[in-house]
Amino acid sequence: MTIEIHRPELEALILERMKSGAFRDVEDVLMQALKSAPPPAESAGGPEEWAHTGAELIAAMQASPYQDIDLTPQPYRLPV
Repeated sequence: MTIEIHRPELEALILERMKSGAFRDVEDVLMQALKSAPPPAESAGGPEEWAHTGAELIAAMQASPYQDIDLTPQPYRLPV
């Protein structure tokens, strides 16, 4: 298997951690990351979780301690 890293900052971070002795090799980095990540069942969820209505958002906003903040979008005209 070949794994490509497309983000230079990620590659630099991995190399930095390997030089510091935190990890022996890239496989050690991947193993640690996968072990600490939540299992797929606990992550984003499926389509049934995506089908929320605005009722939960409204309830959360009404329960907010920051109700004095105005969330009404300001009218903005794009320049022509």
